[in-house]
Amino acid sequence: MADFISAKTINEESPWGELTEGLSIYEPGTSAAVMTGEWRTLTPTFVEEKCKQCLLCVPVCPDSAIPVVNKKRLDFDYDHCKGCGICVRSCPFDAITMEGLD
Repeated sequence: MADFISAKTINEESPWGELTEGLSIYEPGTSAAVMTGEWRTLTPTFVEEKCKQCLLCVPVCPDSAIPVVNKKRLDFDYDHCKGCGICVRSCPFDAITMEGLD
């Protein structure tokens, strides 16, 4: 494979000849550097008073957008959440709802 510019340095001034075909990313760990939350059409809302801290929602999130600190689930990382709704379906306590964006 040819040498391509890093995903972290791609911007509007990147030469087209140095980009990967289809803008495929082959290097690991790039999702933290890219704010993908703006792709959302639905937004999950954390209802803390209903949450039992079972953490069933955490491993099913494909974007690791549910932070856990000291074994306690926190509010969503909306910079990376894409609004897929998998967390809503995994919560047995209705502690997550989905809201439409205006």
